[in-house]
Amino acid sequence: MKKNWLSCSLTFAAMLAFGVSALAQHGPAGAGTGRPTGTGPGSTGAPSGVGPGTSGRPADVGSTGMGDSSMGSQSPTSVLDNGKLNTSLTNALAKGGISVPGGNLQSACSGFKTLGQCIAAMHVAKNLDIPGGFDALKDKMTGTNAVSLGKAIQQLSPNAKAKAESKKASKQANHEVSAAESTS
Repeated sequence: MKKNWLSCSLTFAAMLAFGVSALAQHGPAGAGTGRPTGTGPGSTGAPSGVGPGTSGRPADVGSTGMGDSSMGSQSPTSVLDNGKLNTSLTNALAKGGISVPGGNLQSACSGFKTLGQCIAAMHVAKNLDIPGGFDALKDKMTGTNAVSLGKAIQQLSPNAKAKAESKKASKQANHEVSAAESTS
């Protein structure tokens, strides 16, 4: 009799242990049905900081496609106060066949929100041989009625593929700013 009682007790304890484990994994009866949290309409299933509100990019990426830690996403005035970086970036642009308007990068980039936008505009002016050059792009992209680089390209060179050219120039700018950062 004691042997039977011990066997039943051990069986009951094992069933109770497995039952609690299963309940912990799936929740109460009926609660385990449906979609897991973070899936379905309105959810990207992506990590936080990435999703529809951020165009699938991490939250710290600016309009030039450069992260906030990059000098390309900072104000040209503050970044170009570093004389060594200014010289390094001017030299990098010259190697790419771009002469800085007026010979002074800081004054050429004044008015732009970010250094990356300015450098990208210089690339677009060279790549597309924009009528009026960099100054025409700068006039469109700065001031009270400022437009994006893509819109400025559309207005100044209607036959160009504005989105592709803007993206290409932003990559070129990112590359040169990164190279200048590493040498300064």
